Amino acid sequence: MITTREQLKTARRWVVKIGSALLTADGRGLDTQRLENWAGQIAALHAAGAQVVLVSSGAVAEGLVRLGWPGRPTALNELQAAASVGQAGLVEAYNRCFKTHGLQTAQVLLTHDDVSNRGRYLNARGTLLTLLEMDVIPIVNENDAVVTDEIRVGDNDTVAALAVNLLDADGLIILTDQAGVYDADPRTHPDATLIDIREATDAALLAAAGERGGALGRGGMRTKVIAARQAADSGATTVIADGLLPDVLARVVGGEPVGTMLIPDRNARRAARKNWIAGQRRVRGRVHLDAGAVRVLRDAGRSLLPIGITAVEGDFRRGDLVACLSDAGEEIAQGLANYDAREARLLAGQSSERIAELIGYAGEPEFIHRNNLVVSRTLA
Repeated sequence: MITTREQLKTARRWVVKIGSALLTADGRGLDTQRLENWAGQIAALHAAGAQVVLVSSGAVAEGLVRLGWPGRPTALNELQAAASVGQAGLVEAYNRCFKTHGLQTAQVLLTHDDVSNRGRYLNARGTLLTLLEMDVIPIVNENDAVVTDEIRVGDNDTVAALAVNLLDADGLIILTDQAGVYDADPRTHPDATLIDIREATDAALLAAAGERGGALGRGGMRTKVIAARQAADSGATTVIADGLLPDVLARVVGGEPVGTMLIPDRNARRAARKNWIAGQRRVRGRVHLDAGAVRVLRDAGRSLLPIGITAVEGDFRRGDLVACLSDAGEEIAQGLANYDAREARLLAGQSSERIAELIGYAGEPEFIHRNNLVVSRTLA
């Protein structure tokens, strides 16, 4: 686990994310000179023995330019059309840039279904690891051409964090148009100070990051901080830095004080399966818990039994992701249910010894087993 700048030199597997504003020169089409520069920097890391996965925004923004549209549309079908047109140009440009360094590229497009389904998650992981072993540079993006809000991962900062989880990467570098994370929003606080190193779970980071994103992308500094938290859950360190700094990747990996370094808690690393659970974005239902069950989950790390459930919301199936709420409505944990919603309503508040009597078969004594449960980390 990397917790100092000096230790960045030991990292061997990196995820690098580049945002739309950098790639498209604020909406004027793909900046091929910048792409060539970053490709050269990634090629240098590769030549030094590092494995690099590139998460790249820019498909929609490039599509807008190619289609001659003046701004980002709001209609889903138009956004998907722009993504379809722009994705082809984006990958073509990257392939041309990396080819000059003797490197092949591969396009990997993901949706939420690819990470919420355990089999597809493992397949995506296997594909990415195989590409890295073949010395290919995977270029990852959300599949904006077909994705809907119901299956959207969210933004490419989140996609980058998921890639860290998929690959057990050592570090995540998020290149943006700002120097890093400030202790206040520099757009409204000109005296704000750049944060050097901080634990990714520090509650003050989100308040400092602000809310607004850019005109071309869906994210902002807030999504980058949240992505750093998700990466930290996998034991990875994140550096958020100005993508236009000369040799920014080499300087970050070399341990120079560039950007903001957000480190994991030494005790925060989760097992791979729990990272997969935490990485899912679609909760299918909710169960409300009594005070005793909240204590058991939050403090003792034990399983959730039916007797601790006071109410059930939603129409979920066995194996779906379910949120666990306190009586005040605060999310305590998320986990994979051993019973569907109908059965959960019959079992709520009942002893596990009555399961067979109540639902007609002898199932698991736990509603959510501790191995399939992740205690929530407060994001605000």
